[in-house]
Amino acid sequence: MDRRSLIKHAGVAGVLAAGAAPAVHAQGGAIRWRLASSFPKSLDVLIGGTEEFAKQVSIMSGGKFTISVHTAGELMPAFGVVDGVQNGTVECAHTAPYYFFGKDEAFALDCSIPFGLNSRQLTAWMFAGNGLKLMREFYKNYNIVNFPMGNSGAQMGGWYRKQIKSVADIKGMKMRIGGFGGKILSRLGGVPQNIPAGEIYQALEKGTVDAAEWIGPYDDLKLGLYKVAPHYYYPGWWEGSTQFSLYVNQKAYDGLTAENKAIIEAAASHAHVNIQANYDYKNPGALKTLVGQGSKLHAFSNDIMIAAFKATQEVYAELSASNPNWKKIYADFNAYRGEANLWFRFTEARFDNFMQSQRL
Repeated sequence: MDRRSLIKHAGVAGVLAAGAAPAVHAQGGAIRWRLASSFPKSLDVLIGGTEEFAKQVSIMSGGKFTISVHTAGELMPAFGVVDGVQNGTVECAHTAPYYFFGKDEAFALDCSIPFGLNSRQLTAWMFAGNGLKLMREFYKNYNIVNFPMGNSGAQMGGWYRKQIKSVADIKGMKMRIGGFGGKILSRLGGVPQNIPAGEIYQALEKGTVDAAEWIGPYDDLKLGLYKVAPHYYYPGWWEGSTQFSLYVNQKAYDGLTAENKAIIEAAASHAHVNIQANYDYKNPGALKTLVGQGSKLHAFSNDIMIAAFKATQEVYAELSASNPNWKKIYADFNAYRGEANLWFRFTEARFDNFMQSQRL
């Protein structure tokens, strides 16, 4: 899912001046921060998780530390949050780091890359492995302290007007997709398109695009894409999980007491679990509804998966040769991915496959 095209249109009119407003600082012993989100209010799981984060900060601080949450476009454009936090216009932001891979491809390693880690593996690499350490070293260049704050889990592979059974069916196919997923689609002969969410339905209906991906059942259902593109594919190999991040301005963070730093860390971890839980709880029912409305589920063929994986590895090799930041972080990411998949193969995967084949 590349939400870039939706949220850059979310209430941007008249926002640029507001984005330049000074941040709110501590007064009279109280701390008041502002959080700029990259997401619109319609993405209620993400905005709800951010509001839960702010709620927990207030509760744990006895009301002495408050954070106001502002959706995309209220304080600054959705994709202005890195600059906003870096420059201290706001104290913090909530976003999907891969939106900013145009600044440096290494941003995506804090979020999602094709054929990357599943949500549990990514959380493990961040908290127990070297992920958080490596990403924080990287973010120092942007005056940012990062905290993992949410994960969508594995995403779906999108909606298609016609079935795609092989790589040959992808050639010339126009698909609404962005980011690294778009890079890989291009290598398979597809034509990636950036279209805001509100225009996807019309584009599919008119045949402007042949396919479109968004997130997963709960958020996809709202768009009604099943009415004009009934073939719903899985998995979204370009997003085996998507981690969202809290960005905190380095100076604002350094100005906190040890207690308040701990509160930020604890509240972010709480929101991290909250967002994942909501997606995992709400997606099953939404998928049933979609199937009931006529959606046809299909798994990507092995032919397509292998071709996409091969193209992805080529892209990563090229990045490792051209981007030192990517090379350093990806080397550790890749090493852990091999170890994690070996472990999951013998335990999680076998258990999941068995349970999912049982009639419950």
